[in-house]
Amino acid sequence: MSNVSELLSRLRTAGVEPSDPEDIRLKKQLLMFAMALTIAVPIVWVAIYRLFGVTISTTLPILYLGLSLLNLVVYLVSRNFGRWRLLQLGLFLFYPFVQQLSMGDFITASGYMLWGLLAPVGAILLYSARDSIPWFFGYAMLIVMAAGLDYQLVETSTAAAPIPAKVAVVFFALNFFAISSIVYVLLRSASSERDKSKARLEEAHRLLQAEQDRSERLLLNILPGPVAERLKQENGTIADGFADVTVMFADIVNFTTIAEGMSPNQIFAMLNKVFSSFDSLAEKYGLEKIKTIGDAYMVAGGLDDADSRNYSESIANMALEMRELLATDLTVNEQRVEIRMGIGTGPVVAGVVGKKKFIYDLWGDTVNLASRITAESVPGMIQVDVITYRRLRNRFEFAAPQTVYLKGKGDTAVYRLLGRKTEVEQEAAA
Repeated sequence: MSNVSELLSRLRTAGVEPSDPEDIRLKKQLLMFAMALTIAVPIVWVAIYRLFGVTISTTLPILYLGLSLLNLVVYLVSRNFGRWRLLQLGLFLFYPFVQQLSMGDFITASGYMLWGLLAPVGAILLYSARDSIPWFFGYAMLIVMAAGLDYQLVETSTAAAPIPAKVAVVFFALNFFAISSIVYVLLRSASSERDKSKARLEEAHRLLQAEQDRSERLLLNILPGPVAERLKQENGTIADGFADVTVMFADIVNFTTIAEGMSPNQIFAMLNKVFSSFDSLAEKYGLEKIKTIGDAYMVAGGLDDADSRNYSESIANMALEMRELLATDLTVNEQRVEIRMGIGTGPVVAGVVGKKKFIYDLWGDTVNLASRITAESVPGMIQVDVITYRRLRNRFEFAAPQTVYLKGKGDTAVYRLLGRKTEVEQEAAA
């Protein structure tokens, strides 16, 4: 009983397997549809002949019906689509020729040979345009053979005239209409299913593209654009030396004390608001956020050779705007936190660390200097090293230099960035 249920289930789905590609699914469905139509037509035709009072043998229609059903059952059991396709197209091709011979000639059989056209048309849909050529050649040869027999026996056939002329005319119309309709429906169904398949592929491609774009954005949130492109194309280590980069650290003052009275969610929300606003400023000034380290924020300029902007000036502008933002925008800075900042300029090494959870980081004396300058600063203060000062002194106001002791560096001169100079002051300084 279970075997019968399984066969019926396969019959309902035309024997389509879950693993079948889209084109095979379509071919199985088309062949099942075409076979169902061609099984029904001979039976209907015999019934119509009898309505006109003409008796023709039912042996060949029943034989065609039996062979088609046997071929179908063997396919459903064996799941051998290639054999089913070949044998059924063979029946499409040869049965109309044999049926026409049994009825007489082209005229008396009303051009029943037309049904053989299903074989080359089906071959186009079920194989390919190239593979359909032998089927069409076979169809053409059968027509030539039938015409040759009719030519030799035309007088005898005409005299016999087993089927009345009026009935022959009716079946000419029926055969032309039926085969034309079936060919049209098959081609239209194939085109419709292929359009649906194309639409599904396009939708899958759109979703894949959206996911790829999302991955690209996530990658660009972690890495600079040029580095992200290299990471996608290269398997080796990515590390570069830069002769001149400006690095800034921003550190929240007394973060531990502030966080003591807050829940983890509140701490996260506070840092997220502050650092997200810094991200926006980094994007505004064309700078590269490197990372956050606890309550510290690191940004750099000069890592993109294609960017012609004065990155040291951009870093200074960003630092001043960060300080102003925290002092005036309470939607960002509800806890009224303060930051101290340090800026250094010089050579760095930059590269991607890790294989899976990778990060882009900077190393070198310039990075250490900027970090230590930050640690020696006070709330609201922006301190810069000598190189940065020399580069920016014509456009920005600085306090007098101070000497601070830095671990590993000794006594070091630093300058406090106060603000931008006016245009008149910049022209005079230049």
